[in-house]
Amino acid sequence: MSEEAKWYVVHTYSGYENKVASNLEKAIENQNLGEMIREVKVPTEKVVEIKDGKEREVERKIFPGYVLVKMVLNDRSWYIVRNVRGCTGFVGPSTKPIPLTEEEVKKLGVEVKTVKLSYKVGESVKIIDGPLANMVGTVTKIDTKNKTVEVTVSMFGRETPAELELGQIEPAV
Repeated sequence: MSEEAKWYVVHTYSGYENKVASNLEKAIENQNLGEMIREVKVPTEKVVEIKDGKEREVERKIFPGYVLVKMVLNDRSWYIVRNVRGCTGFVGPSTKPIPLTEEEVKKLGVEVKTVKLSYKVGESVKIIDGPLANMVGTVTKIDTKNKTVEVTVSMFGRETPAELELGQIEPAV
């Protein structure tokens, strides 16, 4: 397939998101459409609820009534998704669904990209971007979840911690 798969938002009956997602995955498997329809997600978040004085962690849908589908849009894939039981249609004009932009996909946290780091805690690094550019420091903490790194740099004779994004530093040579 030469076309690139993009994320689309599918509208469903509220409360049927998981059922629509599983029905869609079955349809993909049964009709061997894994190349066209790559991924189906129901965005959720973990929330701590306090009920009757007890805390418990529950999973809550971020967008009730919506399912995200990563697919190559063509007549067949559109027809399959559109005709899954519980699906009311794509978000966008009825004639042509509109894919999510890269920025929207990043904000939604739909695709988690793994970052391969070429440095670790205790190593010297060079800051390549931002107000501390060209300074050398030592990595004290790496937070891959938030994509940040804490680096201690020597400024005015004192060790000063600075929180930077992972892409703002590189190993010192």
